Amino acid sequence: MAKAVPKTIERVYNVPLRKEFRKVARWKKTKKAVTALRQFLAKHMKSEDVKLSKELNEHVWKHGIRNPPHHVKVTVTKDEKGVVNADLFAEEKVSSKKTVPKVEKKAEVKEEAKPEAKPVEEVSKTA
Repeated sequence: MAKAVPKTIERVYNVPLRKEFRKVARWKKTKKAVTALRQFLAKHMKSEDVKLSKELNEHVWKHGIRNPPHHVKVTVTKDEKGVVNADLFAEEKVSSKKTVPKVEKKAEVKEEAKPEAKPVEEVSKTA
């Protein structure tokens, strides 16, 4: 008997937001864009339990409530329980960085030669 393979689905979507946020007032645009994003993902991933990542939320709200982005490219994963997690799409930018361990150098203690005190010549008062 074969083992049950966990079903996780991963997809990339370019979600159009403009079509939905144009239907509301200027000062409600970004809130409507987030709602439209959740509705789009619920429809396409066939699950009502949609969670947006912090980075995705900050990207949508980056320019304030009046100016959301027209499209958002997201990577979406659905686990066995039906929970949908949406993350901002990124092409392996994090893993391409080389991590080189930093070598800390101890600071050299510099001893400065203090100038010797110059003898003060006394000026005698001769009147």
